[in-house]
Amino acid sequence: METPPTLARLAQQLAEHAGILAEQADHPLSTPDRLEMTARARDAELLANQLLSLCIDQARDAGHTWQEVGDLLGVTRQAAFQRFGKPIDPRTGEPMDKTVHMTDAAERARVIAQAVLDGRMDEARPHFNAQVLAAFTDEVRGEGLATVAGMVGAFEGFGEGDPFVRRIGDHTVVDLPLRYEAGEMKARVSFGTDEQVAGLYILTPETP
Repeated sequence: METPPTLARLAQQLAEHAGILAEQADHPLSTPDRLEMTARARDAELLANQLLSLCIDQARDAGHTWQEVGDLLGVTRQAAFQRFGKPIDPRTGEPMDKTVHMTDAAERARVIAQAVLDGRMDEARPHFNAQVLAAFTDEVRGEGLATVAGMVGAFEGFGEGDPFVRRIGDHTVVDLPLRYEAGEMKARVSFGTDEQVAGLYILTPETP
């Protein structure tokens, strides 16, 4: 069984990658291999994320709250928990699987959200599960979009930033930034275990 990385080891590996990147960037006698630097920067980011996760685990073990962690990261306590928490499934008493198994979740969510926002419901509905299909009528769609229009005006397109994909319980959840004439919103598309849409919402950006 592979030994979990320690805080000291992760910090050492990150320092090594950062040192090599700095040396390559500042070397006065040769042009650095930009692709190799990109690969090292990617590896450094992965190590930094592992280091951050381990530090948060230790902070939690020391008694710090998710509110404190969220404040430090500039997010809500719920957002911090969703990213770094280790929830226990009350049905089994075992840690819940947070692995995202839908490799195309972000692209599918974007296509479905675009179809709904454009009014192309014949293209969107085949992706809905039975409950959403029954509940998400044209009237419900119209009322929802009218509410959003009253808040931020007309829809102008997808906003900047990458989709935020994560596993919450049995669902794969994707948040997509949206741009409106008077503000920003986000679409949230939730996929069930059958990979059909189990929920679709337009929310304010600060909604956890």
